[in-house]
Amino acid sequence: MPITQSAKKAIRGSLRKKGYNDRSRRAMKEVIKKIEKIAKSDNQTGKEEARRMLSSAFAIIDKAAKTNVIKKNNAARKKSRLSRLTK
Repeated sequence: MPITQSAKKAIRGSLRKKGYNDRSRRAMKEVIKKIEKIAKSDNQTGKEEARRMLSSAFAIIDKAAKTNVIKKNNAARKKSRLSRLTK
């Protein structure tokens, strides 16, 4: 347990940041799973809908990379795999 006032304050700040990072990571994972599920369906309309969702997924992934939730190359890899999946 923290003893000094600054250590207590640092814990509060880190918990706030953790909450934000967790929300960002969760949103990213959800949109990726949704696109993968739609794209892997057999019909052609699924691929079209996945392509339409791609730009919103890219925005979420880029925001996560910008705020250092994930690394830049990790974001690029995720975007590349999603775009390849929808073709």
